[in-house]
Amino acid sequence: MTKNIWITGASSGIGKALTIKFANEGWQVAASARRENLLQDLNNNNPNIHSFPLNVKDESKAKKVFENIIEKFQTVSICVFCTGIHDPESEKKLSAEKIREIMETNFFGTLNCIMAVNSYFRGRKSGHISIVSSVAAYRGLPAASGYCASKSALTSLAESLYFDFKRYNVRVSVISPGFIKTPMTAKNKFPMPMIKSPEYAAEKMFVGLTKKNVFEIHFPKAFTIMMKLLKIMPNWLYFFIVGRSAKRINL
Repeated sequence: MTKNIWITGASSGIGKALTIKFANEGWQVAASARRENLLQDLNNNNPNIHSFPLNVKDESKAKKVFENIIEKFQTVSICVFCTGIHDPESEKKLSAEKIREIMETNFFGTLNCIMAVNSYFRGRKSGHISIVSSVAAYRGLPAASGYCASKSALTSLAESLYFDFKRYNVRVSVISPGFIKTPMTAKNKFPMPMIKSPEYAAEKMFVGLTKKNVFEIHFPKAFTIMMKLLKIMPNWLYFFIVGRSAKRINL
């Protein structure tokens, strides 16, 4: 039986690595991103990857793209929504325009894709919707007001959708990576502890999506557990520790 998956944010970073991983494992992958030329490169290198260009901020286009995917594949069992942007330099200046752009892409762009598949999965009464969030969702971090807010919103959305889709036998999960070496994290001008490759992330995600039944897929474990400890830390202690660290690296 053919296994089909839709992945957004597929042209670079984690989304690209995950697209290649699933394709190499024999899945038919509907790959979406804005940059059609990069999607075509993926298709040229692997016939299991199929290009479906999309700007996730366009709600009607997201719906149309998913209709085209179903027309081609007939069925889709997993959707992974990876699209995300971050601009630490502009966030340091607290730009409302930039925060709005980040929320439009990271949160509302993902929501547009979820709405595109909503009726399909409820009617199918099986499948899996996975939302890529971040450990940045756990607590507010310096120079990341828009990014943290968008990822916190995504994690809360996933938690709520877990209940809403469970009654239709549809699994919802959230993915919380630590630092992954991508074009987005290349903008960070500070040391990134335990940074991993996109291929490492793709392997962890593949296992979590296909071989484990967990709500949160998080990695690397040593780093995410440390971040979870910060999450339960009293505010005064959290602000002291993170504030001192931020000052030391000029954030």
